[in-house]
Parts: sequence; structure tokens; C-alpha cells
Amino acid sequence: MTIAWNAFTPGAALVGGLLIGLAAAILVLCNGRIAGISGIVGGLLRPAAGGLSWRLAFLAGLVGAPLVYALVAALPRPQIDAGWGTLVVAGLLVGLGTRYGAGCTSGHGVCGLSRLSPRSLVATLAFMGAGFATVYVVRHLLNA
Repeated sequence: MTIAWNAFTPGAALVGGLLIGLAAAILVLCNGRIAGISGIVGGLLRPAAGGLSWRLAFLAGLVGAPLVYALVAALPRPQIDAGWGTLVVAGLLVGLGTRYGAGCTSGHGVCGLSRLSPRSLVATLAFMGAGFATVYVVRHLLNA
């Protein structure tokens, strides 16, 4: 195993984490809503009265933030080592998991854990365990 030290950016990770936490706190304090992306997008697909504008604003911020960042610094170039089929299957599995888990990593891992929710702790442990197991199987057992 090798570590890509040039990709080790604790400062950027700290600032990003603080911004995510701040955004989640503002949303729950000002709007009483949890910043779970699957729930926000799901609410757009089946809009309820009074829920459309804040959901659109939140998603506009998610899309707009990298565009604003690009004005002051170069965006990192993503490298995805998977084909389209793998990405589609992975996306469908994540979507299925968010339905079974009653939320996604942002809802449970960021917002639920900060509220000391036992259900979110179990869900986050399940997300992380599944991720660890997947990486182990793909990298060590399948040698991919």
C-alpha cells in the first residue's frame, strides 16, 4: 500500500468540513430541516407545499459552490477509475441503500450523528462497514 502524500490536504479538508457543518447547522436552525441530500432531492421529485423553494436553493448552492470556487482557484481534475456500467450500478445501489436506511450519508453521518441519534450511528456504521468491505473485496480478493 502506498500513500499519495501530494493528495493529503488536511487544511482543505478542515475548511470543507467546517463549511458542511455550518451549512447543515444553518439549515436546521433556520428552517428546521435536515441536510440529507437524498431527502432534499426526493422532496423535489414529490414536492410538498412550501418545500420547493428551499430545496431548489440548497441544490443551487451545491451546484454553484464549485463554480464560485473556480473563480478564485483551479478546480481539481477528478479521476474516476470505473466504467459507466459500474457507476450506474453503484449509483442504483446507493439509491436503494438510502431508501432502506431511511437516509443518506449526509443525513445520518453529518446531521444525525451531530444530534446524537442512535439510528444514525447504526446507519453510519453500516455505511462505513459496507465501504470497508467493498474496498477489501475489490482490491484484495478480486485484485482489481
